Amino acid sequence: MPERRTVALVTLGCARNEVDSEELAGRLAADGWELVEDASDADVAVVNTCGFVEAAKKDSVDALLEANDLKDHGRTQAVVAVGCMAERYGKELAEALPEADGVLGFDDYADISDRLQTILSGGGHAAHTPRDRRKLLPLSPVERQGAAASVALPGHGAPQSADAPGAPAVEDLPEGVAPASGPRAPLRRRLAASPVASVKLASGCDRRCSFCAIPSFRGSFVSRRPGDVLNETRWLAEEGVKEIMLVSENNTSYGKDLGDIRLLETLLPELAAVDGIERIRVSYLQPAEMRPGLIDVLTSTEKVAPYFDLSFQHSAPAVLRAMRRFGDTDRFLELLDTIRGKAPQAGVRSNFIVGFPGESEEDFAELERFLTHARLDAIGVFGYSDEDGTEAATYGDKLDQELVDARLAHLSRLAEELTAQRAEERLGETLEVLVESVEDDGAVPLDEDEYAAAGRAAHQAPETDGQVLFTTDAGLAVGRMVRAKVVGTEGVDLVAEVIDVAEEAGR
Repeated sequence: MPERRTVALVTLGCARNEVDSEELAGRLAADGWELVEDASDADVAVVNTCGFVEAAKKDSVDALLEANDLKDHGRTQAVVAVGCMAERYGKELAEALPEADGVLGFDDYADISDRLQTILSGGGHAAHTPRDRRKLLPLSPVERQGAAASVALPGHGAPQSADAPGAPAVEDLPEGVAPASGPRAPLRRRLAASPVASVKLASGCDRRCSFCAIPSFRGSFVSRRPGDVLNETRWLAEEGVKEIMLVSENNTSYGKDLGDIRLLETLLPELAAVDGIERIRVSYLQPAEMRPGLIDVLTSTEKVAPYFDLSFQHSAPAVLRAMRRFGDTDRFLELLDTIRGKAPQAGVRSNFIVGFPGESEEDFAELERFLTHARLDAIGVFGYSDEDGTEAATYGDKLDQELVDARLAHLSRLAEELTAQRAEERLGETLEVLVESVEDDGAVPLDEDEYAAAGRAAHQAPETDGQVLFTTDAGLAVGRMVRAKVVGTEGVDLVAEVIDVAEEAGR
């Protein structure tokens, strides 16, 4: 009888990392590893790190150290770092953090089982040497698809077909593991029972924002083929998923390397037609790349959420130019007017950086003007900090940290007030709400006992945009889509009453 091997995956960072963790889980389960939820019950704890900003990197290091502590009083024998921070720093991270028994890059994912077995057995695996992943693929997007088969693209799947030598047969896969059905269809194992799951639409980014290092370690933009996205969505629907969130570094670029920049407009109705799926949500949209046709599809297609996760970052022209971005307050407001003219209830969220090098008082006031008029449902605000290898790190005219902190605090307070006001504007609206937790299952993410269930409407993405709260769970169940009327607010959250439990979202 094979020796029992257990592994736990600890995921930090964004939804893209969650997809990567589920691919790793699928690969490990297919090779006989037993997945456990608690790292203290695992022989190996795999920490999927985030390497975006300093706060995220600190959280990743803390998670690795916490997992390492388990080796002194638990089953855990090894701690392994994967993910963006591991890919970005490689040997440097291994040297700075000897508590990690292994630091694996994206190129190790296809052989993750062998890598973990080697580490668990006491053997060493050299931490990879970081490289600029943008140089691994042709500069021209249309030349990338053929070359991409030889490049590790987490979340895209194995670079071989399901019938390739060494690929597990479908009948040999453990229950709950998605079979590879094409050159880029992933092995995937769900790590949560949520009715919501993310699906990778693409990887990498061709934009050159001066503050962002992501393209250097995630690589150039590569779209997944529509058939692979559809197959994965169908499998997730069979697993009980009701809402799909399409993720990548830039969804508005989807299809440009496949010869059709409007491919997303074609794909969305096909995804919405998948049996069992109730909602499709698109995240990570670039304002400068928004097309009238894409706005039309997002605002008029049944089951596609009129949801716009727009990466504004700032609205003062001078700051945007320094960021290597485009637009200004008035053009951004015009875009929002266009969206709301087609879908008045549309949800809009965005993130902003304050204290960017050279940001003047007038620039900061311009950003305040935009936020005051934009009526955003959710706002993330970050203070600027230098990121290794970015153009902005070389800029002069850096602001004093005290000024950055003051502007961050001021804009964060304003954002909280404005999003609460936006929530109040929704009083009386009728929403379609996907129920995600009820009191009986102990999963309601609230401190208050007065709310019996929670879910999200079309304008609310997981983790970031608030939720809809119900005072009673009568007739509600996790994964059910119901119609509800907004009767109150709790900050950015909405309090609602179910209109008709027997009529699920009018279907």
